[in-house]
Amino acid sequence: MSIEGIYDQTNIFAQILRGEAPACKVYEDEHILALMDVFPQAPAHTLVIPKNGGRNILDTDEADVVHVIKGVKRIAAAVKKAFLPDGIMIAQFNGEPVGQSVFHLHFHIIPRFTDQPVVEHGHGQMADMKLLTAQAAKITAALD
Repeated sequence: MSIEGIYDQTNIFAQILRGEAPACKVYEDEHILALMDVFPQAPAHTLVIPKNGGRNILDTDEADVVHVIKGVKRIAAAVKKAFLPDGIMIAQFNGEPVGQSVFHLHFHIIPRFTDQPVVEHGHGQMADMKLLTAQAAKITAALD
């Protein structure tokens, strides 16, 4: 058990991975799932999660961390190609005091545009699913 607690099988990402909750998927393989953040901080805000559960990077198996970071790099390149942002922020939180709200390891890929403000983490509104679906399709099409 990690110092932060036991992995909660009822978290939203675990539910998505079991097919019990919907998600706007961008990419999936045997190790990872990339999906659109339903509370985006910016247009095309994408998440990458490992399929094996771990609360954060500190208590996730190292092999799973390697798979997820390779996925983050690949998906970030596709986001860059699809949306042409001025930059890309990649974030990962470990623990509630620093902003982690879903206790399943996940990385945020947030395109940054100089003329668009970024919504503070955890303060956005739920996005329109049609918009997220269109953004996901654009990112998927840009995967090399």
